[in-house]
Amino acid sequence: MPTVVGVQFGPVTKIYDFGPNGRLDLAANDYVVIETAKGREVGQVVTPPHEISAEEVIGEMKHIVRRATAWDMIQKDQWEHKEREALAICSTKALEHGLHIKVVRCTYNFNGGRLMVYFSSEKRVDFRALVRDLARIFRTRIEMRQIGVRDEAKLLDGVGKCGRQLCCTSWLREFSPVSIRMAKNQQLPLNPDEISGVCGRLLCCLSYENEFYRQQNKKMPKLGAEVITPQGIGRVRHLHPLKESVTVILEGGVFAEFNTDELITSKSGASCGTCGGCTTKRRAGGKESAKNKGATNKRRRKSSGGSGKRRKDSSRRRSDGKNGGGKQH
Repeated sequence: MPTVVGVQFGPVTKIYDFGPNGRLDLAANDYVVIETAKGREVGQVVTPPHEISAEEVIGEMKHIVRRATAWDMIQKDQWEHKEREALAICSTKALEHGLHIKVVRCTYNFNGGRLMVYFSSEKRVDFRALVRDLARIFRTRIEMRQIGVRDEAKLLDGVGKCGRQLCCTSWLREFSPVSIRMAKNQQLPLNPDEISGVCGRLLCCLSYENEFYRQQNKKMPKLGAEVITPQGIGRVRHLHPLKESVTVILEGGVFAEFNTDELITSKSGASCGTCGGCTTKRRAGGKESAKNKGATNKRRRKSSGGSGKRRKDSSRRRSDGKNGGGKQH
């Protein structure tokens, strides 16, 4: 089993595994110099050396070069102080080139050999001329990276609807898929302003308790289903997954709340249009009625066709009899 070290290249970012290269004494928060596909970088140890299965290793594993020295950290700090100035210059140059982009952040590597420019845009842009102009100004390698609105919010930071720092900035390292189904499972209002974050996308926190709500909803009767309670028959009007209870409207129009284990039984198939049961029944009944009606019409046509043929034959015989009598005279 290979031994790896978990390293991050920025606060609350994705953790990458690297070979310790014999440095098994590394501890959390130590800084190391790592050989990456884009050159040498300074990273911070998040997880000390530990073993993983061979199946978890994807591709060729890079290794740690050495511990970061005091001079490495001084260089890193010096170039970080120049990033704000680089951001202003890049924003100005983007406007001069007529590019409709928003420059979000500029970051140098620890020795200033590369400048990474993060920008957001609604569509793809041709920034080759901008890169050449920036390379002449900064005298270093320029890399442009287009990011989405969620990554933009993560870089800029902010306060969420809960009044706390954004999850993506404070502790969430990677984004997970979020769907509108998660809001429905939690019975949240489907108003976009209520379930969207500062980035304009669905709240990341919708996925935190989604699995629990999904399991709880399996224990609950359907909304609008007819159930038998200790106080009589009623229909489910509200679900309370956290309390494992339901609000039922009884026959007298009275609302009462019952635990799911207090429900004596549930009438199968008795539900309102919200679950589609009645609609399905009406469609099935309509198809059956149409089928029966078609069969009845077919029998009528057959019977009417036979009687019509008999009437035609009798009329033909009477006509022939009359014609024959006329010939005898």
